[in-house]
Amino acid sequence: MNTLATLLLAAAPLATGWTVHVRWLHRRLDTARRDPLTGLVTRDGFTRRATALLKDPRAVVVLADVDRFKQINDTHGHAAGDALLKATGERLTRHVGRAGVAGRLGGDEFAAVLIDEHGTAADLLAVLHGTLARPVDGHDPAVATSVSLGWVRAADFPEDGLSGLLRRADEAMYAAKQGRAGLRRAGLGWLFATVAGRRSGRAGARTSAPVVAVAA
Repeated sequence: MNTLATLLLAAAPLATGWTVHVRWLHRRLDTARRDPLTGLVTRDGFTRRATALLKDPRAVVVLADVDRFKQINDTHGHAAGDALLKATGERLTRHVGRAGVAGRLGGDEFAAVLIDEHGTAADLLAVLHGTLARPVDGHDPAVATSVSLGWVRAADFPEDGLSGLLRRADEAMYAAKQGRAGLRRAGLGWLFATVAGRRSGRAGARTSAPVVAVAA
């Protein structure tokens, strides 16, 4: 056996071991970027994937906030609240599909970016709004609540990055929650429901009246 063949045979176990190690590292990184309760990507993972998706002019940014979540926790217990969050994450993921991304930003707040291939985002999100309000399978039917959604087309604000689009969707979502509309799209009209964004003092909040459409 020549020297080259001998060296290759000797190196084979090392290469195999390194490949296994790299795969293990990738699994660890993937786990670290996922929320342990819902399995959705966390803020960092969501930011990476969402930023890439926003290169597509058909991208739509969605922010979702579970209504009356504290009441569910207080009335039915934290296990019921966890089940509701998990179901919300699963339903959002299915609706967004493999071409998009859904993430849990923290607490009862979720975000998603989807690709609106047919220009029917309003209809798709109306269906999603109804889906998210269904009772949680295997639990008391009372373990259900609505979810307020705010959304924005990236093409409407081409100079905004992810943070700006999330802020607009956040403002629209808060307007939907305040008006009990369920669903609100950010657009080009003026909204007087808030002055400094979703909450006074919130990071990234506006200091003047937000630009949000008043029509669903």
